[in-house]
Amino acid sequence: MDLESVDTVLMPRARAELPVWSEGSALLGGGTWLFSEPQPGIRRLVDLAALGCENLAVDGEGLHIAGTCTIAALSRFTPPPEWRAGDLIGRCCEALLGSLKVWNAATVGGNICLALPAGPMIALAVALGGIATLWPPDGGERRVPVADLVLGERRTALADGEILRSVLLPLAALRPRFALRKMSLTTLGLPAALAIGTRDQKGGFALTLPAATVRPIRLVFATPPSPAILAARIERAVGRPGLWQEDIHGDRAWRRHLSLTFAEEIRQELAVS
Repeated sequence: MDLESVDTVLMPRARAELPVWSEGSALLGGGTWLFSEPQPGIRRLVDLAALGCENLAVDGEGLHIAGTCTIAALSRFTPPPEWRAGDLIGRCCEALLGSLKVWNAATVGGNICLALPAGPMIALAVALGGIATLWPPDGGERRVPVADLVLGERRTALADGEILRSVLLPLAALRPRFALRKMSLTTLGLPAALAIGTRDQKGGFALTLPAATVRPIRLVFATPPSPAILAARIERAVGRPGLWQEDIHGDRAWRRHLSLTFAEEIRQELAVS
């Protein structure tokens, strides 16, 4: 869709060239959402792809994913064999509803910053303890767990003009075993419920619930819990605060049922040594 109110497009080649933030500006990643509907209040676009950030980098900390890395580029990454949770990267990329054209434009940072409950990059980052590196508009940088960055549907902890520079998936989080369950109303539809479990080499168990919840929920246990304890923790974390999501993709009761069912299936799968 043409954005007829836009009269300026800036293409900064380095952070020093980023403009002073002002009302009516928007950060442009892949633009798959930005160009999907009218944006009458936007007069200036700042194209982050022009920064030329390296898509992916592996070091002693883990996997660094640039905010401007496309879903397609991430999906082509081949993790080392010792990263048993590495296959989760491809599985979450496949959960993004979209054509190859969308895959080649949509960015990891854009998917996270849009903060939709079904955002698969949110699910990936939260399940693997992702840490976002942010560039505030006044300089410096700060690191925030992605679980704390996404506050609710279309709500984040980002300040105006703040840029998600990259996401780190820590090395320790890439080594555990994982299990995933997903349900959509249609074969290629957005996930109505998604559950991801991990179990590390010390026996620690974690469960992440995005999609069915208005914001991602991650529960951590020293050892795999009993069915009753797991269900009770989910109820305390999601049910009591009223965080079950409801929209055209499914009502709260159905999503709660799916999430509890998936959680127990994952618990059983990962409880096996």
